[in-house]
Amino acid sequence: MFKRGSVWWMSITYKGKRIRKSLETPDKKLAKDLEAKIRTEIVEGKYFEKPVEETKTFTDMMDKFMREHAPKVSPNTRCSYSASLKNLSAYFGNPELSKITPKLISGYKVLRYSEGVKPTTINRELAMLSKAFSLAYREWEWITENPLFKVPKERENNERDRWLTEDEENELLKHSPQWLKDIIVFDLHTGLRQGELLWLQWNRVNLFNKTIIIQESKNGKPRTIPLNKIAFGILLEKSKLRTVRNDLVFLSHAGTKIDRHNLRRSFNIALKRAGIENFHFHDLRHTFATRLAQRGIDLYKISKLLGHHSIEMTQRYAHHCPDSLKEGVQILESGHNLVTVDEKEEWGKSRKPLPLLVGVAGFEPTTS
Repeated sequence: MFKRGSVWWMSITYKGKRIRKSLETPDKKLAKDLEAKIRTEIVEGKYFEKPVEETKTFTDMMDKFMREHAPKVSPNTRCSYSASLKNLSAYFGNPELSKITPKLISGYKVLRYSEGVKPTTINRELAMLSKAFSLAYREWEWITENPLFKVPKERENNERDRWLTEDEENELLKHSPQWLKDIIVFDLHTGLRQGELLWLQWNRVNLFNKTIIIQESKNGKPRTIPLNKIAFGILLEKSKLRTVRNDLVFLSHAGTKIDRHNLRRSFNIALKRAGIENFHFHDLRHTFATRLAQRGIDLYKISKLLGHHSIEMTQRYAHHCPDSLKEGVQILESGHNLVTVDEKEEWGKSRKPLPLLVGVAGFEPTTS
């Protein structure tokens, strides 16, 4: 017998055949009793082991996934898991794991498309399912392969390029209550995701160094964000109203965490009153990145501030950087001109400056 995680397993070799099986209990005494019973059945020829995937069901897998894996991820991801699970359970029901095939999974995609769901949402839901199957395959040894490996991801084509103009920002803030105004302005100057903002706690704020730490980024790595004067000013004012009952920075009037649905509802009301169309809360983050790019900040720095997993994710803002690109080539002009060293010595005695196009194919200097 051996232990994997908190559960005891048995491994028996009889007549050249190896039988490895989870005893599904953390109780060592009970595990020994179960192992002894199975040994007896094997010797008497009464033991017929069914493949694990024929004994474990979809519900078994998802219950274990939500109980053991979900607590390890960010609160925002847990909310996403719960929403995805409702849709997945409604379609798959509770079959044995061996009955969930790539064909059945493809049928789920067809159903979700018929319901008007976007490719991003479908990929997110199937990514959760794939993670559960991967755990069942690699760690729990319930199945022999992950059926999602044979199902391609959907092509996503829903990147947005929408940001607030200064006039729109002024109108939006004018029609927002103070608590919402603080959130909007803070997001415009930090680029936080909605979940990162709502879960920001004071123990991750360093007012002395003027930084905040996002411990649970979407890419799984913490990141430190410096605060400018505007973002720092908002936190400084809120620090005067801190409560011992809750360590969250942004609180509801009741002193509790702001519900994301209530936030979105209030945000949409402010947008409507301001006459702003086709704008989502997440576009505040796009506005933060776009404004940095427009002011010449390089994509690497923007990527680090946004917490992107790779620079490729930040490429959407590249077209906002023409001035930065121009500066990049102009810096090469410093201390140089377009002639060779010998030409400099010869033409240094010339009475006229060289034309700008000297050295370009087809153009030659003249002495006239």
